[in-house]
Amino acid sequence: MLRKVVPIIPLVIGLVLVRMYESIWFYDPFLAYFKGSYKENPFPDFNGIQLFFNLGFRYILNTTFSLGIIFLLFKNKEFIKVASFLYLIFFVILISGFFYIVNYTDSSYNFILFYIRRFLIQPLFLLLFLPAFYLQLKSQN
Repeated sequence: MLRKVVPIIPLVIGLVLVRMYESIWFYDPFLAYFKGSYKENPFPDFNGIQLFFNLGFRYILNTTFSLGIIFLLFKNKEFIKVASFLYLIFFVILISGFFYIVNYTDSSYNFILFYIRRFLIQPLFLLLFLPAFYLQLKSQN
């Protein structure tokens, strides 16, 4: 058990560091927006290209750490293939939805934007994939 947990620790620390230093490492004017009283405020001004690349880079970092955790826990390349494909599909859908909302709607959609952004910047898919892959592994045995 300990042999399985120890290699995962640096990956979890990586996820924590991404979260701890998010305001330093990444351009994201929506960090301050969603910490304030965003329900009454319009969307902040932002540089779309810079925001896209920073959200994408953060998503890639979280995905890389998450795929490492999945691999170390399950040692199953098929799980990595499936998870990688899902991460890619979800990124395309989420980033498209994010930029559609900020560019073509008003702040009345900020609640939806909050959750789309949350899935882009937090490793929430890892929390969904771990039990799914665990159940898949158990059903195969």
